[in-house]
Amino acid sequence: MFENLSERLEKSFKILKGQGKITEINVAETLKEVRRSLLDADVNYKIAKEFTNTVKEKALGMNVLTAVKPGQMMVKIVHDELIQLMGGTHVDINIKGNPAVILMSGLQGSGKTTFSGKLANLLKTKRGKHPLLVACDVYRPAAIEQLKVLGEQIGVPVYSEEGNNDPVKIALNAVKEARATGKDVVIVDTAGRLAIDEQMMNEIAAIKKAIDPEETLFVVDAMTGQDAVNVAKEFDEKVGIDGVILSKMD
Repeated sequence: MFENLSERLEKSFKILKGQGKITEINVAETLKEVRRSLLDADVNYKIAKEFTNTVKEKALGMNVLTAVKPGQMMVKIVHDELIQLMGGTHVDINIKGNPAVILMSGLQGSGKTTFSGKLANLLKTKRGKHPLLVACDVYRPAAIEQLKVLGEQIGVPVYSEEGNNDPVKIALNAVKEARATGKDVVIVDTAGRLAIDEQMMNEIAAIKKAIDPEETLFVVDAMTGQDAVNVAKEFDEKVGIDGVILSKMD
């Protein structure tokens, strides 16, 4: 996906090659291709239009330095604006609690369980933390087994309660277990759910209220496209999320 977008953007910049200065005409031609590239990558039309308008204003407002070709300047402007579009500043995950509790949420098959394992491994190997993975997906037996396999592979313990179908109690007991065993991060893997499923949304809201997590993360398949924004908004309104994880980027 990103390789294709990069190729399309690079093709767009070729329009400016050989030009002595940036003019409204060649900027318009270039940005037309940039906008088309973004739309082909499933970027929202309104976002793509606002983005190219901002780039156009900045490009026409700059003087071309003798050492810088128009194409290179346009690449820098687009690069800087893409960074701003994606957030501009880096915000780290909050793991300051004792223990820090991280709650996973998302649709079925979005990659919550796999990401939970990856996050636990990152915190263990890169941050020196002692995480505890918690299996709260009581509706899909394979999810508990999957989490146990991941935990064994990375050397992180997995908390589960066989026969207990109450994810709220499991999550609460897991936090108690973490405190008793010296684990400083608790990662709670939950069942996938649709935002329109009131019962399931009430369940994850109850889990969040019970364990009061430092972070509530929404995991979404990167190939979902623009609809991912709408689903994330619904989860944020009904549960409250602190961040979005795009899974399956490869």
